[in-house]
Amino acid sequence: DKMAAGVARARFIDIGANLTDPMFQGVYRGKSKHAADLASVLQRAWAQGMDKMVITGTSLSDSVSAIAMASSNDQLYCTVGCHPTRCDEFDSDTGYLNQLRELIVANPSQVIAVGETGLDYARLEFCQRETQLKYFKQQIELALELDKPMFLHLRDAHSDFIDMMKALEKRPKGVVHSYDGPLDAAMQLIDLGFYIGLNGCSLRTAENLAVVAELPIERLMLETDCPWCDIRNTHAGAEHLKVSSSCLCHHHWTPEVALDDVFHGEEARQI
Repeated sequence: DKMAAGVARARFIDIGANLTDPMFQGVYRGKSKHAADLASVLQRAWAQGMDKMVITGTSLSDSVSAIAMASSNDQLYCTVGCHPTRCDEFDSDTGYLNQLRELIVANPSQVIAVGETGLDYARLEFCQRETQLKYFKQQIELALELDKPMFLHLRDAHSDFIDMMKALEKRPKGVVHSYDGPLDAAMQLIDLGFYIGLNGCSLRTAENLAVVAELPIERLMLETDCPWCDIRNTHAGAEHLKVSSSCLCHHHWTPEVALDDVFHGEEARQI
């Protein structure tokens, strides 16, 4: 029918893809398990209806790699920033923030947002709360200075995150990606002007599904967060798919099959 035909022709933008992850080079926990397959992953993605992808920068060094990758393909873009669990890197390099600034200014065609940055209180063993808050604020200021939107991370820190945004005289635009929090916090974020990014982690439990069902569709964005956050068969969201998400480990890798169902076009359409 017309609706099915329209969905089949749909083109997608993946707003968060960790294409610099060693897994795409066949490396798992420091050990090589198979040949690099990023080119094959991208080829499958374009064939399944993916039109553009935004590569996530999670640190200074990772952002450099993301820019290089985005420069190689006009369908790829990237973010530049420091993930909350890696913010100790600011303390070990006094020029860290300025180097992020220089990367953004020097690569306007590739860098479309500041991030990934935000707050993650679920993994404080990697970076303490006060450090995260300090450098999240600095990256917010950087985004406002350069008039860039933000690619935002939020885990178990909804109160501090929302309070910080409410206290700003001027707020940045952006998306809170991989959202898996409560409905009231999501609606506050939307009221503050942010979009909500959804991936498999957003559809893990029945409670997650109930939250997503209440969100206004015009404020939603789709992402894979690959090679993480696919829809697993154990997730509540899997029952709404007409195709099964068969997570493949490196032991069953073949060049023709996307590891972890990365960029599964049929899943994207059904979501």
